[in-house]
Amino acid sequence: MGQFDFDSAAALSRIKSEALSSFSAGKTSSRLLGIGSKLLELLGAAGAATLGDLIQDLKNLAVEKDEGNLIYFAEAFVSDLRRLYQLNEEMRKRVEEVLRSDKLDQAVGNATLHITRTNVQKRIARVALLIANGVKANDLEPESLDDLMRAAVELKDQDVVLLRKIYQSQLSLLLQDARRPGRAPDAWHQDIQGIWHGFVSDGGLNQREHLLYRSSLSRLESFGFIQHVSNAGMYGVGLDPYALLEEGRLFCERILEIAD
Repeated sequence: MGQFDFDSAAALSRIKSEALSSFSAGKTSSRLLGIGSKLLELLGAAGAATLGDLIQDLKNLAVEKDEGNLIYFAEAFVSDLRRLYQLNEEMRKRVEEVLRSDKLDQAVGNATLHITRTNVQKRIARVALLIANGVKANDLEPESLDDLMRAAVELKDQDVVLLRKIYQSQLSLLLQDARRPGRAPDAWHQDIQGIWHGFVSDGGLNQREHLLYRSSLSRLESFGFIQHVSNAGMYGVGLDPYALLEEGRLFCERILEIAD
């Protein structure tokens, strides 16, 4: 099968047996209880804990958290690459080429920094998908990939769900703009308003969850995935139209599950 035909399951099992021996839920809980006891002692309760004792426990927790995240990332990434590797002969050659080069080193190196900032496994899995789909698209450009990974670990599930809905409703407009780059700005503005009105009317936004959606829209706009478009106020408060931008399209496509 080639370079990627190795027993990754056995390798990951060995890593788990070595690293997770100190990363069990029970052990982490007991450490947290220990930290609580040390804090009580430092606040004046009975005992002789020092600030140094507390700092050492905090260091141990940080190491265990990072190990757990790295193990989960490794599993997800190997799984995604395996699916990619098994798609067809052309993709197999591309995966082998990337794995034999140093293209992946910087991407994975940056990923290890991002995944230590979250304990949410779905977010870690998004980072793995971003890199795997970057291999699939033959695009591991560091600057844009780093921005996408930051979004992957900071966006909430509801943000991603909303972005995907916007993507699905506006993808045809992005494709149309690509085919007609000279379209007038006012035509684009009118199209966005029309698509958004249909998007809201068809249940894309639930007005009862108005504030939650406003929060999601704000976060998505801060990453440059969508752009607020002014309207005449005819759709109601909180329903101002938002346009999907190129970075938003790219993010949606890079976190798509790799189909067998």
